[in-house]
Amino acid sequence: MNKSFILSAALFASSLSVSAQSTPRNQLTPTPPMGWMTWNLFQGDISDKLIRETADAMVEGGYVDAGYKYIFIDDQWQGGRDVHNNMIPDPKKFPNGIKALADYVHSKGMKLGIYSDAAQLTCGGWTASLGFEEQDARTFASWGIDYLKYDYCNAPIDSATARQRYRTMADALSKSGRDIALGICEWGQRQCEEWCEEVGGQLWRTTYDVRDMWKDVTNEGGMGILDIVNITSPLSSYARKGQWPDMDMLVVGLHGVSGPSSALGGKGCTQAEYQTQMSLWCMFSSPLAMTNDMRKVSEEDRRILLNREVIAINQDPLGKVAERKVNTDTHQIFVRPLADGSYAVALLNVSDAPLTLTADFAKLGLSGKYTVRDLWQHRDIAKNAKNWKGKVQAHETKVFRLK
Repeated sequence: MNKSFILSAALFASSLSVSAQSTPRNQLTPTPPMGWMTWNLFQGDISDKLIRETADAMVEGGYVDAGYKYIFIDDQWQGGRDVHNNMIPDPKKFPNGIKALADYVHSKGMKLGIYSDAAQLTCGGWTASLGFEEQDARTFASWGIDYLKYDYCNAPIDSATARQRYRTMADALSKSGRDIALGICEWGQRQCEEWCEEVGGQLWRTTYDVRDMWKDVTNEGGMGILDIVNITSPLSSYARKGQWPDMDMLVVGLHGVSGPSSALGGKGCTQAEYQTQMSLWCMFSSPLAMTNDMRKVSEEDRRILLNREVIAINQDPLGKVAERKVNTDTHQIFVRPLADGSYAVALLNVSDAPLTLTADFAKLGLSGKYTVRDLWQHRDIAKNAKNWKGKVQAHETKVFRLK
């Protein structure tokens, strides 16, 4: 009996044994997913060995304890379809299959995500899911997949078709017998923030792919950190518990290395700029998907990625995201209410030189006096304060918790 027949039979049995997921779709991601994604550094140079070593490194490095629970396999994992049209992984990259890999990741207390596209081919030209949504969803469920990043390359530009294709996949995931979250990745071009939940998604991309840069200065269309902040900020009213704005991957730790993030002007960022990305991705409750090499992370990058006080803002159970209260040519100020009644306040210096900035709490809508904790210094810096004034370096973001 050949392997493809056995797989097909197993998938059929799985579909009979469990008819629907156990968790309502709008409750699959009560907080933004956190983890590591293959794309920006490794692109298609991925393997079973890489994923296992990354899982080990994330556990040993304290990242899983800090909340980074997912490993997301991006594009170019596919090996086509078998004689029964079941999607299969590339046998050279994943000789033991995805199920064995998922079992290993799960044994580490983590979850596994995978990638497909709402067309016949993915962005990289590999096998995608259009027309095979239910079959692929059953396959992913049988492997133990927990999350699907669903891209939109090679698909029509209109919004109506996008809604229909994403709804079809969300429905298929709901029927698969496993709780699989759906990240809608149509790059914010069809106002997905307005219809993500309606079609069964949990996350909605706000922009085109992030590049390892502060902002687009080459006018090639690349998305730098500041570009994504400026596009996402006006969308904050659409974000809520279980519906998260996906600002794309963290480029912290890439330092201009060649790969997808180095295209369109991506030449690397300063540590202040990487700190700003981490700060504002947390303020906006974006998923946190690291893309560096987890097997060798510098202490300075660890300082940014493992700041539990800033991560707590991202994971705050209230699920209210930041609102931009001040937006000038030199600086921006953001305010986010938190579940314990305190507030997170972030000050961003968008200029190219250090500035002395002031946050008048009353003008930000926060009456009274506060204990001010600096979340990057990890210490209380003021008590009974009505404002904060201090120096902010070029492209740096200060984050405070006001109690």
